[in-house]
Amino acid sequence: MATGRSHRPATRSRGIPEATVARLPLYLRALTALSERSVPTVSSEELAAAAGVNSAKLRKDFSYLGSYGTRGVGYDVEYLVYQISRELGLTQDWPVVIVGIGNLGAALANYGGFASRGFRVAALLDADAGLAGRLVAGLPVRHIDELESIVADNQVSIGVIATPAGAAQEVTDRLVGAGVTSILNFAPTVLTVPDGVDVRKVDLSIELQILAFHEQRKAGEGENGRQEPDGDVPAVMPA
Repeated sequence: MATGRSHRPATRSRGIPEATVARLPLYLRALTALSERSVPTVSSEELAAAAGVNSAKLRKDFSYLGSYGTRGVGYDVEYLVYQISRELGLTQDWPVVIVGIGNLGAALANYGGFASRGFRVAALLDADAGLAGRLVAGLPVRHIDELESIVADNQVSIGVIATPAGAAQEVTDRLVGAGVTSILNFAPTVLTVPDGVDVRKVDLSIELQILAFHEQRKAGEGENGRQEPDGDVPAVMPA
């Protein structure tokens, strides 16, 4: 069985910009939906709209992959699904461990999209001895003391941290020490890692705060843009 330890996706060696890499999953999601509907080809405009980007940016992104489409026909959906999956490293098996099996960790363990996208949850770990042996998503929760042996036995290179903030750095240090080189962090804290270790942070509270900012701004613009009963233009105009 192929594992994530042996090699990384080819995107970096091929010089694909990080911004393009970040958009590839958006294209893949849109293409997968088209594939499930047995759509054979798609234009750059249609795919860009489905992915939420502009078509010029999409064509530029695909040029890094060596895909330029066919004038008057568009892009072959199945080929693009394969090509993007290959670039993202999803044509191989990526064992993952989830550390912290509280409400969020359990929800992540139960997420059905991991397996279909090339990720295999190898183990669930928690520091609470009372959780040891409990089945979550069909897997027994194992104690954090087993972390190093689990990482070695399963050749894990990706760790998901769903612990409280205070425990996240210690867990990170142990994951890195065991050989994990990529971390998805759901804990509300900034992690310190050595060079060569990639961290992606998902902070739901920050995303909600950003949405609250935009909601407040929209509400303010609505109030400022509302005409007074006598038809006078309000003194403060929207920016």
